Amino acid sequence: MELFNNLVLGFSVALTLQNLWFCFIGCFLGTLIGVLPGIGPLATIAMLLPITFNVPPVSALIMLAGIYYGAQYGGSTTAILVNLPGETSAVVTCLDGYQMARQGRAGPALAIAAIGSFFAGTVCTMIIALFGPPIAEMALKFGAPEYFSLMMMGLVTAAVLAHGDMIKSLAMVCLGLLLGVVGTDVNSGMARYSFGVAELTDGIGFIVIAVGVFALSEIISNLGDKEERSVFTKRVTGLWPTWPDLKASFGAILRGTAIGAFFGVLPGTGPAIASFSSYMVEKKLAKDPSRFGKGAIEGVAGPESANNADAQCKFIPTLTLGIPASAVMALMLGALTIQGIAPGPQVMTQKPDLFWGLIASMWIGNAMLVILNLPLIGLWVSLLKVPYRILFPCIMAFSAIGIYSVNNSSFEIYLTAFFGVVGFLWLRFEMQPAPMLLGFVLGPLMEENLRRALLISRGDATVFLTRPISLSFVIATVLILIVMGIPAIRAKREQITD
Repeated sequence: MELFNNLVLGFSVALTLQNLWFCFIGCFLGTLIGVLPGIGPLATIAMLLPITFNVPPVSALIMLAGIYYGAQYGGSTTAILVNLPGETSAVVTCLDGYQMARQGRAGPALAIAAIGSFFAGTVCTMIIALFGPPIAEMALKFGAPEYFSLMMMGLVTAAVLAHGDMIKSLAMVCLGLLLGVVGTDVNSGMARYSFGVAELTDGIGFIVIAVGVFALSEIISNLGDKEERSVFTKRVTGLWPTWPDLKASFGAILRGTAIGAFFGVLPGTGPAIASFSSYMVEKKLAKDPSRFGKGAIEGVAGPESANNADAQCKFIPTLTLGIPASAVMALMLGALTIQGIAPGPQVMTQKPDLFWGLIASMWIGNAMLVILNLPLIGLWVSLLKVPYRILFPCIMAFSAIGIYSVNNSSFEIYLTAFFGVVGFLWLRFEMQPAPMLLGFVLGPLMEENLRRALLISRGDATVFLTRPISLSFVIATVLILIVMGIPAIRAKREQITD
């Protein structure tokens, strides 16, 4: 009964004209940037963060969430029609989706992708509604030691599970923690790591790093890509899939949803891992695996369900524990902080309209995305013909205006440009910036809880090991490092030896 009352509250918030409008904007922009390769939800949300200053918190989060899960929908359109994934999670959709388009079955492929995404999004939104409150209630019992240990486990897990070299990912986490403590010490009032630069005494702005590392660095790296895009299917007919298509896809959609939900709550994993895992499972379970890569509809249904389920379930640790499960979720926490809301389980009790309004908007947003995606396929295909050399100056100008509008500081524009160049170099050296952003967001919170725990225990560091919940998080962190780290180190050693 309490869940029903909460959902009624959520829909009463989400169905206001203002929030419906922001939900539509988020879904439309999400689909757009999912269709256009080389931009992505991370860069888009980073660029739009300055706008959220003048938007109510609920509306801002509804819009940003719509951009995130909307991008998973949009990525499938270009993967199927152009063999060009707009999102990394749609890479695997190219394998069978494009082959279906070549066989004249682009319509069923797009329809199954939309149906699978809608089903997965709906189910995972219900999972958030069911399991969010108990997790948040449990988290309210956490003290400073438990929070510090939990954040440490989250950062280590994110670094270990991140794409690429584990040592580099851990180094990026440490760099993020260091960047997070730049500024003025709260207790002593002394400037830290400002190097005599007056503008750094207030710390490095979250938006500066987000736009520089994710938006500008992506633009710089995309400038070297070829612009030729051959659209194989310009007109799509026969959208509704046949009964055999629906029958073949039903199991794949269920399994993809389950796989995506599992990976969604793990820090450091992205929708791409969920979609690839789903594809491999479908290929293993298939009676004739040779069909895959030649137009098997299960190869579209499973991965598309998995990537959307992953995107939705990423909100569980973010909303209930205040622990971002991905770089995009770190931006969501940044948006909360910008609005003066402390992230964590208290959000649910202190701001129930925000929590339940966001959840209700996900159902509305998923319905909007089905309506948006299929009728507007012609528009998305036309947008693909816009040269990137025309798009990127507009994105750069929009980013610069957004950064300057926050504090009216030209120094922050130069700092953003600096992080753009640094972010580009990180990409070149295969150093993933996502763990760095997680460290930057959680760094100040970790420092605060570390100090609070040591203050309560009068300087006794064993407080993290004498409290059962904190100890369990510490043990889990060590086990994750051992289980995932030893094989990685061994493989690296063999590579050096060879």
